[in-house]
This record gives sequence, structure tokens and C-alpha cells, in this order.
Amino acid sequence: MCPIMWMMLRVIPIMWRAVRPSKVTDMPAVVNTFWLRKGYEGLTFFGHILTPSQELADRFNSGASSLKNHEMIHLRQAQSCGDSWLRFYLLYIWYWLKGLRMNRKMKHAAYLLNPFEMEAYDRMYDPDYLAKGEATEWRRYAKMSLNDRLCLYQKKVV
Repeated sequence: MCPIMWMMLRVIPIMWRAVRPSKVTDMPAVVNTFWLRKGYEGLTFFGHILTPSQELADRFNSGASSLKNHEMIHLRQAQSCGDSWLRFYLLYIWYWLKGLRMNRKMKHAAYLLNPFEMEAYDRMYDPDYLAKGEATEWRRYAKMSLNDRLCLYQKKVV
């Protein structure tokens, strides 16, 4: 079996054994280069964090970091979506697709203006954020227009 096919198929057991987001307390990082685009360091996938290298997986698994916090925020967001991975991923893809039209105004807008990513990037450096309760700020971003999200993003970057 070719290596690409092997990396693709390695996620099936993760999906098969997935439990509700509320049952996940910590997300282990596993190496999977197929599902990550160049430049991305982690991807929340049914209670696991997919990484492109063993070095990054070890960094995620070693404890608290802003990257781990970012991915744990996605776990809490899935919990706030009716405690369902499927609903979280469907909403994530929906917001990503809606954001595609903004890609002409800003590179990677579909990703960066996704309400789930906006909350995760906003709060990833706050180690106490998850202890304060649910990660539901994404709902506030989702109610905003794409242009408003773009303006907000540009103010934060400057």
C-alpha cells in the first residue's frame, strides 16, 4: 500500500472509536501528514490532534502550550455544539465555505474568518480561558457579517 493511502486510512480508527466531545478530557497528538496542509501545525480530529511531525506531536503531548490550548478550545467548541463532533464539523465546514468568497480580499480568509478559528486564536494565549467555562464566543463571531469579521481581524493584526 502506498504511503499516502496509508496516511489517509490511519484516521479511520480514530473516527470509529470517537466518543462524544464531553467524554474527552485530553487530546493526544498523533502524526498524520496527509490531512494537514503545509504551514499548519495541528488539527483537531474526533478527540485527537493530528500533526505533521513527531516533534510537534511530542510538543503537544508534553503539556501546556498555546498550540495545545488552541486545539483544546476546539474541543470545547464541539461540546458547545450539542456535544457532537458531527455538528461541530458541519458548522465548521459551513462557515469555511461561506468565507471562501473573502479569499480575494485576504489570503486564507475562509480559515482565519471562521468563527471557530477566531475564538481559538483570540484565546489561545489565555491559559485560564478553558477553566472559565464553555468556549462559546464563536457564536458572537458567527452572528457578524464576513465584512465585520474581516475588519475585526485586520484591527487585531495591525
